[in-house]
Amino acid sequence: MPNLTRRELGKLALGAAAALPLRNIFAADKPNSKFNGVQIGVQSYSFRDRSLDEAIKGMVEVGINCCELWQGHVEPPRNQVNREQLRQWRLSVSLDEFRKIRAKFDQAGIILYAYNLSFRDDFSDEEIGRGFEMAKALGVNIITASSTVSATKRIDPFAKKYKIRVGMHNHSNIRPNEYATPDDFAAAMKGNSEYICINLDIGHFTAANFDAVDFLKKNHERIVTLHIKDRKKDQGPNVEFGQGDTPIKEVLALLKQNKWKIPANIEYEYRGADTIAEVKKCLDYCKRALGA
Repeated sequence: MPNLTRRELGKLALGAAAALPLRNIFAADKPNSKFNGVQIGVQSYSFRDRSLDEAIKGMVEVGINCCELWQGHVEPPRNQVNREQLRQWRLSVSLDEFRKIRAKFDQAGIILYAYNLSFRDDFSDEEIGRGFEMAKALGVNIITASSTVSATKRIDPFAKKYKIRVGMHNHSNIRPNEYATPDDFAAAMKGNSEYICINLDIGHFTAANFDAVDFLKKNHERIVTLHIKDRKKDQGPNVEFGQGDTPIKEVLALLKQNKWKIPANIEYEYRGADTIAEVKKCLDYCKRALGA
């Protein structure tokens, strides 16, 4: 892969953040997806088939007013840069580009709640620090991360320095050094500050045969956001909301009954014909579950 200049790297990323004037992108009506005190949001990965501008348009169309921003809507596409080029992009991109992204969400009436940047073991300390600077520029105080257990101790000092909570995200594959089990989360909490938190994916947790309701009851104070998807147990597939084993209704009921201020972010992953239509179905399911 050829070496790219800083200017060329910049053109690859940020979802063409300045591509369209704000006034041409967003509807006049502001979305609202807070139902009976429970904030339903979306992981922008749900709109992975479109640019950042188009993803935000989709959120407005669906009626969602809270977003966790996926790094794939910000960074250069993986098929266009190698690992070192990605590192250099992270270290050199202007933070003003992130402020422009925040302005887009503000204009659309969408709360930008968290930035999803998955710190891995191959991140340099400079990259980790830069990730927190990006979050600050976005105006968020939460980062979500599909990180490794071993990287957590390196992340914690930065989290304390910037006063940004980092929610560790689980998957269903139980492997050494990855977040999947209650014990993995316990290991992350032990010996680290209160800034190391949990981003509980209730679909993956269920697929790994763990109890999301029980875990939420016991750990809600350290959970900064939930990912809402439906999966079957025993490593089963992603399915439409209501067709799997994930206790979506029970989890939402807990948030409602206890007034826990934890955003429940839809993460649309099952196969569907149209992203907008499917995310709308997911939102409608959550709305009905909350009696709205």
